[in-house]
Amino acid sequence: MQTISVQLPLFSSVSEFDARVILAGELYTREKLSLGQAAEVAGLSKRAFIEVMGKYGFSIFSESIEDFRHDLQNA
Repeated sequence: MQTISVQLPLFSSVSEFDARVILAGELYTREKLSLGQAAEVAGLSKRAFIEVMGKYGFSIFSESIEDFRHDLQNA
């Protein structure tokens, strides 16, 4: 797994968990990660990641039909 370090200003109210979920959700939405990979980035199980996605304004449904089929086969 690749490691990326990000520094946020001290006055930022973004927690590490928030940052991980937002990054994972955005990368999933942009079809850079599968659902399972995004869940791993967020540090959550697939089920927990799916539940959290809506709270952060992301849809679990990918725009790609192939990605959706792949996720269904691997669920």
